[in-house]
Amino acid sequence: MRDDPLFLVMATAMLVVVVILLFGIGSFAKGGEFNKKYANKAMRWRIIAQFVAVVLIVLFVLIRRGG
Repeated sequence: MRDDPLFLVMATAMLVVVVILLFGIGSFAKGGEFNKKYANKAMRWRIIAQFVAVVLIVLFVLIRRGG
């Protein structure tokens, strides 16, 4: 499974979601002007990345299941 390119893309997408989530949490913890400037952008990036990750997960499952 580790050699499967779709699995690697899916895993990378999930890792990107985690990184964006940690960035958002960090900006929230930092607060102030930085949080005001980047909080909504980080939320949008995370939602888009989560959508892509979910689509890739579903695609991976459907392809590997043979359906």
